[in-house]
Amino acid sequence: MNGEQREKYSRQILFPGIGSGGQQNLVAASAVLVGCGALGTVVANLLVRAGLGRLRIVDRDFVELSNLQRQTLFEEADARESLPKSIAAERRLHSINSDVRVEAIVTDLTPENAPELLGGFSLILDGTDNFETRLLLNDAAIALDIPWIYAAAVGSYGVTLTIRPGHTPCLACLLEGREKPFTLGAEETCDTAGILNAAAGVIASMQAAEATKLLAGKPETLHGRLVSCDVWTGKFQSIRISRNPDCRACGRRDFTYLTGHAQPHVTMCGRDSVQIHQGSRKIDLGELGRRLAHASVADVRNNDFLLRFRVSPYEMTIFADGRAIVKGTQDPAVARSLYARFIGA
Repeated sequence: MNGEQREKYSRQILFPGIGSGGQQNLVAASAVLVGCGALGTVVANLLVRAGLGRLRIVDRDFVELSNLQRQTLFEEADARESLPKSIAAERRLHSINSDVRVEAIVTDLTPENAPELLGGFSLILDGTDNFETRLLLNDAAIALDIPWIYAAAVGSYGVTLTIRPGHTPCLACLLEGREKPFTLGAEETCDTAGILNAAAGVIASMQAAEATKLLAGKPETLHGRLVSCDVWTGKFQSIRISRNPDCRACGRRDFTYLTGHAQPHVTMCGRDSVQIHQGSRKIDLGELGRRLAHASVADVRNNDFLLRFRVSPYEMTIFADGRAIVKGTQDPAVARSLYARFIGA
């Protein structure tokens, strides 16, 4: 560390749990954050201010006005421009701490790209909004032997668990070994149950604290428990989870979610939207915008990263990598039909 960095992180270095050696470890460490929403923006902000050396942000979505109540790195201007969340976060974080290398990637995490996007990092951070992606993160983290921190928040409630492959239970131990089988899509979401920004802030802060312990080289200080809290009722719980020796993922190393293939469509929980995948197809957004100007669509808007337009009663957002989010339906057939009509088969 140089003199300016020592001044910047001086109050953290004074903390006995970190000290100069721990801070040096932090500056040399790296993390990849998947999902930059309510949890992701808070944990990214805290770790960048703490002096993390490198942060990669992977997010598939763009900033909307409804995000601003809880997604602390974004402003109204980001929503007006429909900036991808990872791009808006990268810009803000660079202005907060230019020492940190922040890399924005606008894409959806899939079984095909997970090893490339997650490999080589010290830690994986969960900022996602659905359990299918979290179970993919779990499989990938175990396969790559990288620790990761699960976190979720909805309503006034949140939960977090630090997972170290080979040392702790994994998310599949927690979810798939229960007497009552876990069903994907049955859980509440922020879009169906709402969320208090304080709930996201508390859980993301706990997640950042656990991340700091790992990245500073202090794994012995990890609490090793599933921690939950409800900021409305004031109820906190800390539960020790047992490792399942026959766990599909960390026991038998059956990586169902990692070895699968990305769906051609994904219904986005609670958002009345369907996401369309088109592999590695590239879209010329400028040319598409010019073509749509002569079609029966309205409100065509684009920036360097995406293009949006309305075809009543639907709204479509097209990304440069060929992905699309069709808002106004949960029917994959409708979404695919609109994609083929305006973008091509």
